[in-house]
Amino acid sequence: MKIREVVDKILAYHPDLGDYHGCDDYKCGDPDKECTGVVTALTPNISVIKKAIELNANLIVVHEPTFYTSADEDGWFEPFENSVYEEKRKLLDDHGIVVWRDHDHMHANQPDSIFTGVLKYLGWNDYVNDNDTGSYGHYLVKIPEMTLRDLCRHLIDTIGLHGLRFIGDPEAKVSSVALVGHLYPSRYHKKDGTEGEYSVSIIDVMEKGADVILPGEIIDWTVLSYVRDAVELGKTRAVINVGHFNWEELGMKYMKDWLGELVGEELKVTYVPSGDMYDFIKQGE
Repeated sequence: MKIREVVDKILAYHPDLGDYHGCDDYKCGDPDKECTGVVTALTPNISVIKKAIELNANLIVVHEPTFYTSADEDGWFEPFENSVYEEKRKLLDDHGIVVWRDHDHMHANQPDSIFTGVLKYLGWNDYVNDNDTGSYGHYLVKIPEMTLRDLCRHLIDTIGLHGLRFIGDPEAKVSSVALVGHLYPSRYHKKDGTEGEYSVSIIDVMEKGADVILPGEIIDWTVLSYVRDAVELGKTRAVINVGHFNWEELGMKYMKDWLGELVGEELKVTYVPSGDMYDFIKQGE
């Protein structure tokens, strides 16, 4: 099976986005080569590429950018040299590896392919209401009651984190978790046609019952400041800052499951964790 045929199977699995011109595309390599194996990964960092080489897999399917730009095109187009790009590109080219990005199509799935994997591997499938993802596009999960500390430990152990940051009382009992989007200071159109700020709207989610939010990127001056004030007033509120890449990691673990079914016994599909990019030094260490 050629690499292009594998990608065609992936695209057939996803909704048809019509005349699509987005980031989902080949980032390097020759897709007309025979596929020797597939690696699914959140992002193709150097350790992922080296693991693909070890596995003799010449197709890496990723969710996030390859070459350090939001445009995420095949190449480096800034007017300055980038030695890290040059070495990374040489490593990929020397081993004949194709990188294909699957971002917009995964999020277009109903339900969203990334969050389906997150819920599955966190063990929360039975706790989410499939009929109501929330008026602000979040997933509200009613988990068995536990302390915030234990919830943090569950995330660290399941995702494979070095640690994490949170706001809240670690001994507070929590049972309602909202998986929310990126808390950018940006405007969006509400269902009633008016404009709002997404991160501010998440305050409404918490006022209506979410004990904890798990966001993508964060900003400090809207809902996070609300949570800190709420905690200081004795209310049960918390933010767990897992991080964008860490948060979506389990979605690519799930991709290994469904892609393995698509290609059958003909090709080996392996999920390779990109790994937590952050380390932590505590005060006094």
